[in-house]
This record gives sequence, structure tokens and C-alpha cells, in this order.
Amino acid sequence: MKCSAKGVCAAKGFTANGIHAGIRDQDPARKDLALIYSEQPGTAACVYTTNKVKGAPIQVTKAHLKNGTAQAIVVNSGNANTCNADGIEIAEAMCDSAAHALDIDPEKMMIASTGVIGQPLPLGPITANMAKLTAGLDQDGHTDAAQAIMTTDTHPKEYAVTFELDGKPCALGGMAKGSGMIHPNMATMLSFVTTDVNISAAMLTEALHEVCADTYNMIYIDGDTSTNDTFGVLANGMAGNACITEKNEDYQIFKKALYEVAMHLSKMLAKDGEGATKLLTCKVTGGASVKDAKAIAMSVVSSTLLKCAIFGEDANWGRILCAIGYADAKVDIDQVDVDLISAGGDVAVCRDGHGIPFSEDKALEVLKQDEITVSVVLHDGTGQAEAWGCDMTYDYVKINGEYRT
Repeated sequence: MKCSAKGVCAAKGFTANGIHAGIRDQDPARKDLALIYSEQPGTAACVYTTNKVKGAPIQVTKAHLKNGTAQAIVVNSGNANTCNADGIEIAEAMCDSAAHALDIDPEKMMIASTGVIGQPLPLGPITANMAKLTAGLDQDGHTDAAQAIMTTDTHPKEYAVTFELDGKPCALGGMAKGSGMIHPNMATMLSFVTTDVNISAAMLTEALHEVCADTYNMIYIDGDTSTNDTFGVLANGMAGNACITEKNEDYQIFKKALYEVAMHLSKMLAKDGEGATKLLTCKVTGGASVKDAKAIAMSVVSSTLLKCAIFGEDANWGRILCAIGYADAKVDIDQVDVDLISAGGDVAVCRDGHGIPFSEDKALEVLKQDEITVSVVLHDGTGQAEAWGCDMTYDYVKINGEYRT
């Protein structure tokens, strides 16, 4: 499996674009409307936020995907279109406008929005610029689209891979946005993946949920689950492989490709957490079960005290043991080993649940790097898991204190 450029345009038949439509009146230089289009309709699947308050675009996309097919995705940033009396009407009108410009059935449209909650979404700027958006669709438009879905992100997030199925070259690529309001239980942000693989809607849905559980659901930024989070995949079948209709070897290859893209995007999201300066990874091995390993990994990366210590480059390993201890998991704390690892080296800080002598200077060198791994070995079984987060900085409060202004 090889890394590829072009993000959501890596697969055959896909084009994309992103423009400034005027939703962000305060910043005319920022793109705020994106479109992804497939030459042919394909199978589609999504997972959504578990928040009881859901944006109108989620309700519309759910309705459109009842038959498991789609052909295009329209996304706006700057306004979540959530908790608005006319939200569904606006979302449907956006779909109608895009579908008319593309000359496709509006029911083949997926839609998403991100931004401020509770403010009416103006339809005028969107419909007025839809012709411009569709006219600019291009195989090189993937980064424009990735930029157009950003909110507090500092850079676009894209990744793609190429592989073979049934002797046919295939590609799978995606884009994501997310910097704050990120907490697991799917979704955790906006992410859209496209592929030319021929796969049934049922198998696509299975792969989506399986991969999501080990990637996007293993990110933690700040404990807030947003109202609009969506992870969607569109597969147009243009690679020409035999359709995947069961969990055979081709299914496993496809799922691995989906995992690769989702995993890399997950790490990009975690590293770009609001105000973050460091990516925090927790690798747990030796768990009594995978479930226990996941619970412990997430408990560690979600510890506010540890996130602050990582920002301060303080090897306060007791906060790691504390987070392990309150995780909803089976663990014998007297067997736990902890190491801190980065490009700056590796320092052991805990063995058998107890502190051991270590060089504070060496620990500081490890923690000065921008990617830190906490290795937790439990010695309770074979369960393993990985979770991603970031440090907690002064800027996180500043960004969120001024979000609407």
C-alpha cells in the first residue's frame, strides 16, 4: 500500500473544489464552501455524532442515504446550521442548488456544515456561488476543498493511498477538519473519504464502523462532542474490481486502506488541536482485552492534568498512573510499566506500578519534541490499543473565549 497525493481526488472519477462564498463575512480571504463530485453514482455510508442535538445537514444526509447511494458532497464552514428553525429547509435548498448545477438528482447529495451553532445560515451567498463552485471542479481541487471545510484548524488535512484489488489499481483518499469540540463516540469532526473501489453499501458500512472504532473514536482534544460531526465514504466502483459483497480477502485489503487513511487523518486532527503544540500518543499493550486497552489509552490522552504537564514539559508520570487507575478497565496496577518516548529518546519512569530513578534532563529532552508517546505495558493479557490527543495550552482558552468574535 503506497501513500498518494490528491486527497479526495486520488481515486478515479473524483473532482473537488473549494471557494469563498461569503458565509464568513469577516474574512473574505477564507474559503467556506466545498464540493466533491463523482462522475458516476456510488455506494455511500456515514456515521454521525452521538450528541442528541444534531445539525440539520445530518438529518438531510441520513434521509438521502437510505438507499445507500450518493454522487456528490457539499460542505460549508463558518456556520453549523444547527438549532435553526429553517435548518432542514436550508440544507435541502443547498442540496437542490448543487444538484441542479451538477445535473444530478438532489437525493444523490450528501451535505455537512460546520461552524457557529444557533445562527441562521444565509442561503443567498451559497446559491449565488454554486455555479462558480461547480465550474471549478478539478482533479487538483482537493486542497481547495480541504481548506474550505476548516474552522479553527491551522492547516488542511489530507491523505490518500493506492493499492490493488482483483488485479485492478485502486485508490482511497480523504480530507478532514477538526481542532476543537473533539471527543469520541463518533463522530468527532468532519471527514470525507472517496474511493474507486466497487463495494456494496452493506460492506462499506461494516468497514466504516470497524475502522472508525479504532481511529476517529480514539481521538481526544477537549471532551466536547460536537453537533455536526460526520464521517462519510463514497465509493464509485470505477476501479473495475469485482464487487466486494462479503468479508473476504478483498474486504480486508479495502479495510486496511480505509484504516491507513483514517489513522493518518486522526493523528493530524489530534496534533492540530486548538492551541496545541504537541501530539500526544498513548500506546497500550498487554491489556486484559482490547476493550480494556482502549479504555486506558483514552483515559491517558484525555487527562487534563497530563495534557498540561506535556505542555509544560514536566515528566509528571504520576498523572499517567492516576489516569490508568480511574479508567473503566481491568488492570493490576502493580504490574504497570510506563515509558516516555519521542525523537529525543526514551526514558523509563515507572516499573511494576512504582516510580524508578530517571534523569530529569533526559526526560526534558524527550518532552521538548512535538510528538510524544506514552507507552503503557499492562502485563494482563494481549489486548492493545492506541489513542491520540494533544497538550493543553494557554491558547486553547483564548481561541474558545473569542470563537464568535
